[in-house]
Amino acid sequence: MTTDDPTSAPLPVRPRRAVDSGPWPAPIATEPVHAIVRVPGSKSETNRALVLAALADGPSRIIGGLDARDTRLMRDGLRQLGVTIDESLDGWFVTPPADLAAQPATVECGLAGTVMRFLPALAALGPGPVEFVGDAQAEARPLGPVLDALYDLGAEVTPGTNALPFTIGGRDGLPGGPIRLDSSTSSQYLSALLLIGARCARGLSITDAGPSLPSKPHIAMTIAMLRERGVRIDDSRPGHWHVEPGPIAARDVTIAPDLSNAAPFLAAAVITGGEITIPDWPTDTHQPGDRLRTILAQFGAQATLRGGALTVSGDGAVRGVDLDLADVAELTPVIAALAAVARDKSHLRGIGHIRGHETDRLAALEAELNGLGSHVQQTEDGLIIHPRVLHGGGWRTYADHRMAHAGALLGLLVDDVTLDDIGCTSKTMPDFSLLWNQMLSDSDEWLDQQIAAERNAAGAGQ
Repeated sequence: MTTDDPTSAPLPVRPRRAVDSGPWPAPIATEPVHAIVRVPGSKSETNRALVLAALADGPSRIIGGLDARDTRLMRDGLRQLGVTIDESLDGWFVTPPADLAAQPATVECGLAGTVMRFLPALAALGPGPVEFVGDAQAEARPLGPVLDALYDLGAEVTPGTNALPFTIGGRDGLPGGPIRLDSSTSSQYLSALLLIGARCARGLSITDAGPSLPSKPHIAMTIAMLRERGVRIDDSRPGHWHVEPGPIAARDVTIAPDLSNAAPFLAAAVITGGEITIPDWPTDTHQPGDRLRTILAQFGAQATLRGGALTVSGDGAVRGVDLDLADVAELTPVIAALAAVARDKSHLRGIGHIRGHETDRLAALEAELNGLGSHVQQTEDGLIIHPRVLHGGGWRTYADHRMAHAGALLGLLVDDVTLDDIGCTSKTMPDFSLLWNQMLSDSDEWLDQQIAAERNAAGAGQ
C-alpha cells in the first residue's frame, strides 16, 4: 500500500473475502495517520455499466469493476434475466440476450438499492414473470414511485404493495411515451427509467413530479454513461428528460475508484492531523464523492489534487460546518462523525430522504452519536450536531456499510468503540477492515521512518 510514487499505474485490485464479521473493536490511532490508500472501483459506475452492457447491441467488457455484495447481486440478477457474464482477471465480459426476461426468474436484491430499482425496469422489457426478493431490512426501502411508473408504462406489478417482495410481468415492445415520476425519495427511480428509455418503442419522456430531486450527480452519471453509448437524451428543460428510442452501443469501460468509499480514510487524516493520499482520483467525474475535496476543506483540511492523486491533510483542529448535502447524501454518516469531533456546532441539511436508505440514517446517527456522548438533534431535513467529549461504547451499524465507516472513524480518537458488525462493509468494500488496519500499520512505519531520518540528520550535524 505504500509506494514512492502515488501516481504510478494502478495495480489490479483483487478484492478478497472480508476477514472480519460480527463485533469489531475499532482500532485507535496512536499518532496522525500517514498512508497511501487504494480504494476499489465505484459501485455506482460498476452497476450502471453492467446494466448498460446488458441492454447493449453487442458484447462489452468491464475492467476494474467493484467486486462486492451489491455488484455480485447485480451480476447474479442480470444472469437471472438471461444475460451472460464471464468473469476473468482481464475483466467481466457481458453478452446481452436476444430477449431480456424471456423466462420466469427470481432476483435476489439483498439490500442493494440499484438492484431493487434498476432491474425491475429491465424485467419490464420481457414477459417474465420475475420475482424480486431481498433482505428483511430491504422491505422498508421505498420503491413505490418506480413500480407505479412501470405499471403506468404497461408492466404488471404484483402484489401492488410498493415494497419487496414483488413480481414484475413485462411485455415485449414496451411502448414508452410520457410519464410523471416523483424521485424525491431516491434519484435511483429516475436513473432506472432513463436506463431503459432507449429500449422503449417510443422512447421515454419523464417529467419530475416531486418537490425536489436528490443526488443530482448520480443522475448526471447515468445520463453521461448513456450518451457515451450513443443514446440521445434531451435534458435541456429543468425537470424534464426525453430519451430517444434506439440502440445502446456496446462499449468497453474501465471503472474509476469509488470516491465515496474514500471518505472515511480521508476523514481520518482530518481528525488525526495526518495525511492520506488516494491514487487514481479522476479529474473529470460525476461521482458525488468528488465533493469531498471542498467539504473536507470546510472542516479545515487541505485537499490537493495533483498528478492523478488526491492528498488530504489536517492539523487535528476540526471546524464546525453548515452544509447542504442533498446531492451527496451518501457521505452523511462520515460527515456527521467528523462534525461530532469538531470544535463548533454543525448543521447538515438537505438529507431528509436518507431516512429511506439502507436504514433510517438520520435516526441511526442521532442514536449512535448520542450513545457515545454527543448531542445530536434531528431536523426535518437533517441533523444539528453539538460537539461533546465522547466516550467509548457500542456502535450499531444497522447492517449499513456507511454507518460502519462512521463508527470506525470515531474509533480512531475514542478508545473502546466496538462496532456490532463490520461484515456489513462487504456491501461495497469487502476489504474495508484490512485497508483500515493497513492504513494504521503504514502510519506506524511512516513514523518510524521520520524518527530514523531525524536521528540521521542529528548525527550528521555533530
